[in-house]
Amino acid sequence: MTIVCVRFQLPPECEAALPGLLGLLEDFTPVVEALPPDGALADLRGAERYFGRGAVELASVIRVRALALHGVDCVIGAGPGPMLARVALRDARPGLTCEVPGDPDGIAEFLADRPVSALPGVGTATARTLCEYGLDTLGRVAAAPLSTLQRLIGAKAARELHEKANGVDRGRVVPNAVSRSLATERPFERDELDDDRHRRALLSAAEELGARLRALDKVCGTLTLTARYADRTSTTRTRTLKEPTAHSAALTRTAYDMYEALGLQRARVRALALRAESLTPAEHSSHQLTFDPTDEKLRRIEEAADRLRARFGAGVVMPGALAA
Repeated sequence: MTIVCVRFQLPPECEAALPGLLGLLEDFTPVVEALPPDGALADLRGAERYFGRGAVELASVIRVRALALHGVDCVIGAGPGPMLARVALRDARPGLTCEVPGDPDGIAEFLADRPVSALPGVGTATARTLCEYGLDTLGRVAAAPLSTLQRLIGAKAARELHEKANGVDRGRVVPNAVSRSLATERPFERDELDDDRHRRALLSAAEELGARLRALDKVCGTLTLTARYADRTSTTRTRTLKEPTAHSAALTRTAYDMYEALGLQRARVRALALRAESLTPAEHSSHQLTFDPTDEKLRRIEEAADRLRARFGAGVVMPGALAA
């Protein structure tokens, strides 16, 4: 075992603790990849040699230190590669590390009965297509001819899926910083049924994210919406933007589209959260020019509003829908 995938059991309001928890992992290895909002991958190959312990034993030490130093429990999956560690995480429990065997036969046996949706990167649409043809487990996908998969989901996706289902893990842990994403959450005082209040919360969150991105001279490539419900379950949707942007209007439109796609019917929503991901410097991005004067006008208003907020405070300018 060389790779562990850790998910810290952080309350939504304590996401700011993640950098400190990443520092805890860096006490064992410098090769740590943040998986916001509450997870990380760590390559423990060097730590195994240095400490003379396996990854599962080191995972127990990580869990104890997280509890002792930060008061945070965690679940941990371990495997020969990042993809396998993330699959193992699905079956992990607090106090019990789930590990994938290191030999090919053990890997095949571990994956065989798991649903195809257990693989990272397999979305709902792909899983639905495969299940319609009886390919509902990784074992069946691994045994299926590659040509059959290519006809169903395309050549490139089929090759990647076939390799992963057979336990071939070509991924690696890429050290990064948690600042590659920005997040904000809008909790409701009571479980909220009103669609208009949901949309105002999304408008407020998108306006905040846009202002924060512009203040950092960053743009985001993807936007993630998380809806938390009264029964403590949640739904998460991620959408890639047409072009990387920090424009609040574009973020708001995308947030509304994802919200509408959820199809909530009288759902009691406890909180809505937005996360801007795939951040890159604004100077490296491009904007497709249009002949729409409304969009250009909104961008000029946005620039003026940013200057006012910088001088007089964040709440001095806001959309009219939020003024009440």
